[in-house]
Amino acid sequence: MDSTVTGGGVITAAVALVVDHCFARVGLHRIEATVRPENGPSLRVLEKLGFREEGLFRRYLDVDGAWRDHLCFAVTTEEVRPVGLAGRLVAAGLAERA
Repeated sequence: MDSTVTGGGVITAAVALVVDHCFARVGLHRIEATVRPENGPSLRVLEKLGFREEGLFRRYLDVDGAWRDHLCFAVTTEEVRPVGLAGRLVAAGLAERA
């Protein structure tokens, strides 16, 4: 994402559309996301979309030569029915249908 367009909801909308596609078309039941605790913007995206925090993975991934902790978040298809995450954003006035 180019820094000139961050903060405008593009990533939030993109993640919502991908999650909806994975649940409705691909047939997945659960989606997880891991984020470094200091990554505020990514944490806000998951929070806006209703992902729930499930725990801390200590020394989870090697990033820049060091093992880094990550927070784990998840959402299931039952939690986003019937409107999906994109529908939630539209209903909250955070996105528009094209």
